[in-house]
Amino acid sequence: MLLNGISVVGIGKLGLCAAACFADKGWQVIGVDVNPDTIAAVNEGRSPIYEPGLGELITKCQGCLFATDSYKYAIENSEVTFITVPTPSMDDGGFSTKYVEAVAQSIATILKDKEAFHVVVITSTVMPGATEGVIKPLIEVVSGKKCGIDFGLCYNPEFIALGSVIRDLKSPDMVLIGESDSHSGDILAKIYGATCDNHPYIARMSIGNAELAKISLNAYVTMKISFANTLAELCERIPGGDVDIVTSAIGADSRIGIKYLKGAVSYGGPCFPRDNKAFLALAQKLGCRARLSQATDAVNEDQAARIVKMAKQEIGQIKDANIAILGVTYKPGTDVIEVSASVDIARALSEQGAKVVVYDPAGTENARNLLDESVAYANSIDECLGGADLCVMATPWPEFRKLKPEDFANRMKKPALLDCWRVYDRDEFTAKLDYRAIGLSNRL
Repeated sequence: MLLNGISVVGIGKLGLCAAACFADKGWQVIGVDVNPDTIAAVNEGRSPIYEPGLGELITKCQGCLFATDSYKYAIENSEVTFITVPTPSMDDGGFSTKYVEAVAQSIATILKDKEAFHVVVITSTVMPGATEGVIKPLIEVVSGKKCGIDFGLCYNPEFIALGSVIRDLKSPDMVLIGESDSHSGDILAKIYGATCDNHPYIARMSIGNAELAKISLNAYVTMKISFANTLAELCERIPGGDVDIVTSAIGADSRIGIKYLKGAVSYGGPCFPRDNKAFLALAQKLGCRARLSQATDAVNEDQAARIVKMAKQEIGQIKDANIAILGVTYKPGTDVIEVSASVDIARALSEQGAKVVVYDPAGTENARNLLDESVAYANSIDECLGGADLCVMATPWPEFRKLKPEDFANRMKKPALLDCWRVYDRDEFTAKLDYRAIGLSNRL
């Protein structure tokens, strides 16, 4: 065990979950943030953000988890500091490290007078070359100390999905560690060995390789999603076509695997779209073409228009049609609507003259801030479906999966359903309403 514990700078959706997971295993954890409301909530045992399981974990960890705005207190009372601040995308697709640099400078100022070896861990996603090319020299200059001798530096990005962050942190498939020196890597590996409920593969490597591994993994996953979405479109045009049957077969091959071969709406959220663009930006910077990333992006951007076309085929005319959209978050289990397929669909339908009503168990207010008055906002499923000519089931929340054909038929004006995730039984729903699903052929 560490003598003094762990500090986490930036206790947002990732940082606070990580801090709580560390604290849950007995580490003394100090979270650092600039938001006084976040600090107060954590110290009162409450979660300031929406993430399943986080509130209960924070309450459980009172006594081991403390929040402050003081870098000095946090660094002096910990031996390892995780940096989990935003790295916004720039115009060229790369990531800005301005917030990471500001944090690193603050940490380095405290390290100047600290005698004990301290490990700085960058968890925020950065471009290859940023950690050793920008952050390392900054800390060395400000602190007057030498990396690998007086302090350690690691790149340790997490592979998590909003809505399942706690589970993903506690039982990861892999822990990726890019290390400046073996001693720092050993410390970080021991932290994860004590924190993870499973025994994940710990991939230790140079910092540069770890930076590339992070964005390349997400870029590869987006390729699988776009390929599956292409398969879904092909299946719709083949008599008896069923994308689930096709993907279950090819996914059984160990060279491919079934994960992310769903065939549904476009990928979204805070990671996949920007990581694929960053991979493309890196390739272009290094003189490579990265044609697969370009094609992946193009397929993804076509999905909203494709769904609007399917909607038009169902109801004949989009203009003045009453369309209900169930789900606006980019996935279930989160309130995040960043690069959400559902939002893109709602916006596209509205721009073509439809009267759109949306409902989401967690993301409605966030959608209101983004879509303004271009759509209407329902407070329940019943209100959303009332009087609709078409319903688009866009985000497969558990509440939506429980709906029966009668729930649509009894509330809608013209009961027509476009199921973007094939969550409903085709035979059962087709018998009572006009049912169509992405990835299924209408020709049997």
